[in-house]
Amino acid sequence: MCIENKIVKRKRNDFSGIGDRRKRSKLSPEITGHHPDLFDSLPDDLVVSILCKLTSSAASPADFVNVLITCKRLNGLGHHSLVLSKASQKMLTVKAQNWSESAQRFLKQCADAGNVEACYTLGMIRFYCLQNRGSGASLMAKAAISSHAPSLYSLAVIQFNGSGGSKNDKDLRAGVALCARAAFLGHIDALRELGHCLQDGYGVKQNIAEGRRFLVQANARELAAVLSMTPSALTAGGWLTWNPLPHHRHGAGSGCPLLSDFGCNVPAPEAHPANQFLTEWFLNSSKGGVPGSGLRLCSHAGCGRPESRRHEFRRCSVCGTVNYCSRACQALDWKMRHKAECTLVERWIDEDGENDGNGNGDGEMGEEDQNMVES
Repeated sequence: MCIENKIVKRKRNDFSGIGDRRKRSKLSPEITGHHPDLFDSLPDDLVVSILCKLTSSAASPADFVNVLITCKRLNGLGHHSLVLSKASQKMLTVKAQNWSESAQRFLKQCADAGNVEACYTLGMIRFYCLQNRGSGASLMAKAAISSHAPSLYSLAVIQFNGSGGSKNDKDLRAGVALCARAAFLGHIDALRELGHCLQDGYGVKQNIAEGRRFLVQANARELAAVLSMTPSALTAGGWLTWNPLPHHRHGAGSGCPLLSDFGCNVPAPEAHPANQFLTEWFLNSSKGGVPGSGLRLCSHAGCGRPESRRHEFRRCSVCGTVNYCSRACQALDWKMRHKAECTLVERWIDEDGENDGNGNGDGEMGEEDQNMVES
């Protein structure tokens, strides 16, 4: 009996020892200890490199914001100048209704870090929306120095129109030079604008054959961009139908049937976020409304540029209801929309009862220009 009691007591002692070991495993710092987070052990250079990859491929501002709110360390490293300099065009997209001082500070921070997209977007907003002409043009020039094609083209449009100044401030030769630089970088609107300038002899010696070559190149790049961005459209095939324009139907070998200016129904290219902002800004009365008394917006839906003075943009002399900041916008709007709406009128009069068509750049864009777009 004594032996059995000893065995039972020994078993209890054994089990109690197991319980003590379990308690020690939970409470003893020698066993558990504080293991540092593996993320904290990563060097800052590696984290910054990862964030650069994220910002360069971000599809929206929300992708970046979600990273910043994750932890204090990511929030700090997310504002590193190298990370901001790599921010993608879509990450810098801002809606006009969401515009605020904090949004402007963030774009300025990205621009100061050397991000050309931020320079261009903030430059466009300041020049056209906030009417801070000097600062806006300076930011666009900063991006243009880094061979940013949209900035080069926007500065060309400003030179062609003398935007922000008087009619005498137009510099056609400077506009052509900027346009040529943007065209060399493959900017489609710049190629189209340069082609029309060469065909018209506008700011450059007239060369119809060379101008036509630039127009064909612009349309070829436009088609290539559509094919690369929307591969599903290849199976649809609806916009690849050949519908020759009237003056091409009876001519042999007049052009490639896959080019939009030659009758192919290529969809309109997606507007740059900066142009989308301009359009939203001037359509939203709470943020800015109309550009000003007697001022008009470019009639091309993907542009959004407003006049900086009365009669700055050229107006269609056929119907008098549309006006454009550039030949490129006129060409796009003509084939996308206005061709079906333009109706000949005997005379059109502006708000003050004066004929706006002076034919020298601050007035009409005649029927010959419409034919130029079609050819």
